[in-house]
Parts: sequence; C-alpha cells; structure tokens
Amino acid sequence: MPGQAMNARELARRSQAAATAKDRSAWLDLFAPDAVVQDPVGPSPFDPPGAGHHGTTAIAAFYDAVIGPAEQITFEIERSYLCGDEVADVGVIRTRLAGGRHVAVVRGVYTYRSNGEGKLAALRAFREYDAVELADG
Repeated sequence: MPGQAMNARELARRSQAAATAKDRSAWLDLFAPDAVVQDPVGPSPFDPPGAGHHGTTAIAAFYDAVIGPAEQITFEIERSYLCGDEVADVGVIRTRLAGGRHVAVVRGVYTYRSNGEGKLAALRAFREYDAVELADG
C-alpha cells in the first residue's frame, strides 16, 4: 500500500543491498536515531563491552570500521522468518577483506527490528566471532 511503512524484512533487504553496494548513506538512512547495532551480539573486538553501537554516530563508526573497509560483501539468506516488527534471517555473509586475499565466511542468525515507522530500531547478528571461517579470496 502507498504510504505504508516498510516491514522488517523489507528493511533487512534494503540494509543488505546497501551493504553489498557499499552505499554508506543509504545504509545509515535505514536506522532510527536511537537504533542499535550488535554485530555480533555480546563482546567482540568490534565492541569489547558487548553493549552494541547505539545511535547514529556509533552506527556510522561501526560502518566505517567494519563494512567500509571490505572489498565486497554478499548475503546468502537461506531462511527468513517475519514475526511482528522483526525478521530473523538465517544464512551466510561472505566478506572479501581489504587486500582481496581472504574471504570471511560468517554463518549466523541476523535479526532486524523495525520501529514501525519504516526505520530499523535494531540489527543484531547472532554468530560466534571465533567461528568465522577464512577462505582464500
């Protein structure tokens, strides 16, 4: 319907497309000002306390540190479950690291929550940081 806010699955697909296209402004524009990104959920080198990246400035810094330097990112969504204002995508993210010699293969469950107004309130990656596979690029 015209004027209807995007649901969580539509927001997830736009987020994935923007990351694949390396379109920083399109990716950041999907988030509500008070949104949170937890990738991965819990402590990691990207977020030592494990509290997530809260708000526009922190989410932009996450993009610049994690997504921006990648040469290529692809999403292989095997299953997707839309429930209310959230979607859980099960699949694989492949990231060609800077320099192009290695590809990080990340298997997990990726959740996206809509704020009900066409913006992402949360993006959370349930994956084991230490289980990332490195393949030749």
